[in-house]
Order: sequence, then C-alpha cells, then structure tokens
Amino acid sequence: MERRWPVALAILFVVLLGWYLVYTQRIVTALRADAETYAELYDEAFAAAADPDPDLETTLFDIIGILDEQRIPIVVSGPGDTVLLVRDLPFEADIETADGQDRVRAYARRLDARRPPIGDPRGDHLHFGDPPAIRNLVWIPWLQAGGLLITVLIGFGVIRTQRRAEAERAWTSMARELAHQLGTPISSLQGWLEVMRIPETERPGSLGEAEVADALEEDLHRLERISHRFELIGREPELEPMQVRELVRDLEAYLTARLPRLGKGVKLRMDVDDDLPHVLGNDVLLAWALENVVKNALDALAGTGGRIDLRAYAANQYVAVRISDTGPGVDPEVRSRIFDPGVTTKSSGWGVGLALSRRIVEGVHGGRIELLEGAAEGATFVIYLPVAT
Repeated sequence: MERRWPVALAILFVVLLGWYLVYTQRIVTALRADAETYAELYDEAFAAAADPDPDLETTLFDIIGILDEQRIPIVVSGPGDTVLLVRDLPFEADIETADGQDRVRAYARRLDARRPPIGDPRGDHLHFGDPPAIRNLVWIPWLQAGGLLITVLIGFGVIRTQRRAEAERAWTSMARELAHQLGTPISSLQGWLEVMRIPETERPGSLGEAEVADALEEDLHRLERISHRFELIGREPELEPMQVRELVRDLEAYLTARLPRLGKGVKLRMDVDDDLPHVLGNDVLLAWALENVVKNALDALAGTGGRIDLRAYAANQYVAVRISDTGPGVDPEVRSRIFDPGVTTKSSGWGVGLALSRRIVEGVHGGRIELLEGAAEGATFVIYLPVAT
C-alpha cells in the first residue's frame, strides 16, 4: 500500500499538469487570434487612410464588426451618465429601464476603477473591459494555487497515514520484543523453581542452594535490565560523559558467554582505539543499541558460522563504532527500509532491533547509524556518537 501512494501522487501531478497545459494552450490560441484581429484592424485603417476617396462609413462598420467579434465588454455613456450602448456584458440588462441603467452604470464604474474611460469628459464616454483571453488568464494563479493546495493536502494526508501506520507497527513490534525478552528469563525462573522443589540430594548435578540462588539472581538481574531498558525508551534519559571502551568491554563479556548458544561457530573480535574521547550518552541504552546490531549480525551467521568484527575509533567530532559480519548481506529490496519498524529479513523476526538502535542513537543521542554500501561480503553498520564537549 505504501508504494502505491507515490504512484497516485505522480498520476495526480501529471493530470493537473496536463490540464494546466491544455488550459494555457487555449489562452495562447486566443491571444494569437487577437493579434490577427489587430492586424486586420490596422489593415482596414491603413486602407482607409491611403484611399483618396474612401467609403468611410463602410470602413467604420467593418472595424466595428471586427471589434464585435472580440466580445470585449463595452459601455457607451453620454451626458448625465446616461447609458447609450452596451456590448458583450457579462450579464443581461435592459438599458431602456431605470434598473438596467443603474446596473450598467455600476458595472461601468467597476471598469473605470481598472482603467479610465475613453472620450471627451464633457461628451460620450466609452468604458471597456478585458477580452475573454485576458479574463481567463486571471484564473491561472488561482488554478495553480488550487492544484498545489490539493497536492499538499493529499501529501499531508498520506504522510499522516503512513506515520500512524508506522507508529502502530512500532508499538506492535515493541510489545512482541518485550514479550520475547521477558520470556527467556521467566522460563528460566520457572525451571529453577522446579529444581528447588526437588530434594537437594536428588537434583541433577548435585546443585546446592547457593548455585540455584546465583542462577535466580542472574535471571532477576536480567529482568530488571529489560524493564529498565523499556522504561527509558519512553522518556528523555539523562546523558553523562562515558567511555565507549567500557561499553564494548561489557558487551564482549556478555556475548562471549552466550556465543555457544546464540551463534555456534561464530568468532567475535573487538578492537577499540586507545585514548578515545568521551561521548555523552546513557550506558543502558547505548549497550542495548550495540547489542541489537551485533545480534543482527549473529542472526545473519546462524547455522553457517563466520566472523563479527567490532571496531571503535575516532572520526572527527564523533566516536564511530563499526560492526561488520561475513554473512550473506542485506537484501537490496529491504536495504532502504532496514531501520523501519517491522522490517526484517528473518522469517521469525519482528523487525524492532535495528529500529530501536536508530531511535536510541539518533533520537536520544543525536548521532547517526547507517548501513554502508558496497561491502565485499556480509553487512557493515556504523554508529556515530557525538563527542562530549
């Protein structure tokens, strides 16, 4: 549906443009006809002046006939502002009646407001308006403004609809992601609860109370971290100067312990430049953003193995974190939408991880995240975090 909106707007634009071209072409044709008429008038007047014995009456009637064909509104008034003659008025009026005289006189005053009448101020006056071609030209700015307004209103409606749809997808994806992240520690807690119900002497591996308590504490800590992450997404968190090196070290420790389960056969390599400047950030959210990008790489290498390289380095006024993998890369069809909520290349994914990373990096920290083009293999993401000043 989203792809149809640009096509519909393009069709509307072409229709409006075609209609405008046809309309203006008709006006151009009318103006050319007027030019031909003026040439005929000049020819008649020149012939009358050159003829030593002209039939002046015939010539004048010919000129009047040509002018009548132009349908120019004309009002001829005499002494006392009496209307003597009218031609091609935009309304019907009987100048033999008082009401008709008043109506035409009011119309003549409107014509005079645009241009002064022709004639002797003490005798007859000729009040005239615009020819049809000029009257049509007056509407062109309004037609253009109307077409532009229609296009803008439709475009605004499309953008608003798309944003509402994106927000709904984001909330749906967020709810699914929350359920997914809560599901693992909750299932683990349920398992440890079953273990606690077994007599200590019958537990597998001779698990003691201390081991079970440590496992429960780890799962509870994970639940607390998940709830804290989602709590921060809905508000503006406090940002403090922090070192990316510590962030990467914690992420490496977290992932190394889980690589046998998350990505069997995957090698993880971390490289952080010395003396990196501090960045202004929130460690909980930035850790989540990096984790999502690395997990995206792990998913790409699932079942095949490979390598994930994470490198942090200084880049002008930013600290850049580059994450690359040796997987199959990103499908060109979703490359431009890879950070949109609900967009995923996995059959079982919800497309929220990279969308959250962009929200954290760009919306919260004022940085940017991008997928590099032209990688020889796999995919390469770069996160730019502004240096703390």
